[in-house]
Amino acid sequence: MKILITGTSGHLGEAIARQLKANHRDYIGLDLNPSEFTTHTGSITNTALVNSLVNQVDFIIHTATLHKPHVGTHASQDFIDTNITGTLTLLEAARKANIKGFIYTSTTSTFGDTLTPKPNEPAIWITEKTIGLPKNIYGVTKSAAEDLCQIFCRNHKLPCLVLKTSRFFPEEDDKKSIRENYQDLNIKATEYLYRRVDVEDVVTAHLLAIDKVQEIGFGKYIISSTSPFEQQHLTELHTDASAVVEKIFPDFRTLFAKKGWTMLPKIDRVYVNEKARCELGWKPKYDFGYVLDCIAAGKDFRSQLSLDVGIKGYHAETFTEGPYPVLDI
Repeated sequence: MKILITGTSGHLGEAIARQLKANHRDYIGLDLNPSEFTTHTGSITNTALVNSLVNQVDFIIHTATLHKPHVGTHASQDFIDTNITGTLTLLEAARKANIKGFIYTSTTSTFGDTLTPKPNEPAIWITEKTIGLPKNIYGVTKSAAEDLCQIFCRNHKLPCLVLKTSRFFPEEDDKKSIRENYQDLNIKATEYLYRRVDVEDVVTAHLLAIDKVQEIGFGKYIISSTSPFEQQHLTELHTDASAVVEKIFPDFRTLFAKKGWTMLPKIDRVYVNEKARCELGWKPKYDFGYVLDCIAAGKDFRSQLSLDVGIKGYHAETFTEGPYPVLDI
């Protein structure tokens, strides 16, 4: 079995390639930028190149994309070219080559404005059935690419699974208020309660998707750490998150104090990964309980894989204010 991975010079693409190499599994790595894990340099919109590579593989894992950090630095047409046309180019090649399955890496950002409740409303319970309201060109193009996967499964019988990943990037937060009020690992640890996932668990989900794609045909799955919250917690989460967390983890305040950390005053959404756990057999290791255990033991809660991949950034240049320009949308 051979796999084409797009985006092997990026965080997730490299992480998947590292795991495959560690397990002595064959792959082709395609990216615009060269790297140790990229075997072919080029664009996913290059039809001839894509066709030549797809003809050599059984499965595709498509992680290459323009991300949210590019919204302030790239034109909308760039997003359409990469995220929509690039995905379509890969799907057409996959259909012609009659490959066994296509795994598309999408994002929880497609939910957009749905993720933000009004001040007097409870936190939002986010499942695969939640209707998204994308708020920028990134969300729009990722949603459109998901739909392309669905019609290729429906109309051409190409098995496709969409994995909607939550945050796993190691870069600092793009919100100035977060950077000013929380240590970087403080906010990342807290996000495991509701909106973060370790890249090692993301890799595991993608490899399980390869095993399940032919059986399932088409499906969308939220890939995020297992939240300890239940729907009964949603109202209080959006008013006093610490109180809810303390009910579930009575020692969290002591452990956070040990690090000089604080809890967010409120939490606005909860990503639910139940479908991925049930249908893919996914068992994510890294959650908030794991984080607390690591703090108690004096260990780093991040996986070795995430540390090995490291911080790549999303731009060749650096910026004076934050990790990248942020548009007020």
